[in-house]
Formats: sequence, structure tokens, C-alpha cells
Amino acid sequence: MKIIKTLFDSVQCIELPRFDDERGSFIKCYDDASFKNAGISSCFKESYFSISKKNVIRGMHFQLPPKDHEKLVCVTLGAVKDVILDIRRESPTYGEVRDVVLSAENHLALYIPRGFAHGFMSLEDHTIMNYLVATVHSPQHDMAIRWDTIHYNWNNDSPIMSNRDIKALPLSDFKSPF
Repeated sequence: MKIIKTLFDSVQCIELPRFDDERGSFIKCYDDASFKNAGISSCFKESYFSISKKNVIRGMHFQLPPKDHEKLVCVTLGAVKDVILDIRRESPTYGEVRDVVLSAENHLALYIPRGFAHGFMSLEDHTIMNYLVATVHSPQHDMAIRWDTIHYNWNNDSPIMSNRDIKALPLSDFKSPF
């Protein structure tokens, strides 16, 4: 594992170890000791994945305290433009957005701590995004900020989205508990 970029003061873009041979590739998505050595300590509680068509936008998602959590995300098939929004009200980068392309080819992962909203746009059909999260999903704490209110150009005139994401709260109306 190699941290290749810091998107915010605590959001890390990580190059996952990849091993190639005549059979194909083997990628280690998570290694507790390597993460602790890099100063990232988490106890993940759930793991899941999404499968998305090209031009799907999912986000900007997070959970409210006390069920807020950090995430580790990576793509095992296809590619996404991954988007992070700082929602920590005392942060000098509050309301700012950063992005990075995650793909099966580049085997990058993103560690997203508490206090950030997360979303992505699928760049290919059948893209598989994997998530490790540090708390169990809590519907009453589940939250989203509307994708088109975060001052970010998605370069997508006709996204495919859930009704929940379309009707999410605009960033200007969000009162951050972080």
C-alpha cells in the first residue's frame, strides 16, 4: 500500500498492491497493519458493493453522528470519477470538492474519514464500486446532499440517479453537525 495523494488534510488516495502473473492480477484491497503504519486506523463493520451503468451518479452520501463513519472505497471493475465534499464546519476547506478517478486498471482506493460526503459518477457500464465502512448502516442517520449544489462540474447533462439523490438537501440548506 502506498499513499500517493492527499485530497484534503485527511482524505488519502492509496495505490493498492497489485501482483501480476500469467493468470492475471491479484490486488490486496485492505491490510490492517499497512493502514496503521500509514496513520490510518479503522475498524470496519460492513462491506458492500454497487454495480452501476455508465453515467450513473450516486451521492453525495454520508451518515450523521453518532453513526457517522469512515469509508474505504475502490473499484474492481470499470471506472468512476470519485467526488469528495468537505462538510466539517470548522474546516478551512468547508464546502470544497476534490475528485480522483478510481478504476480497476489503476487499482487506487480512497480512504474517506468522518466529516466528508462521498459520491461518484460511473464512467463505464457495469462498474463495480466496493465499500468498507466503520459503522453499520443506519437509515435514520443516512444523509445526502444534492449532487448539483456542491459547485462541481460533473460533465454529465443527463445523469442516471435515484429519486433519493435527486431530492436530497441542497448544500446551502445543510447545517453540518461535523
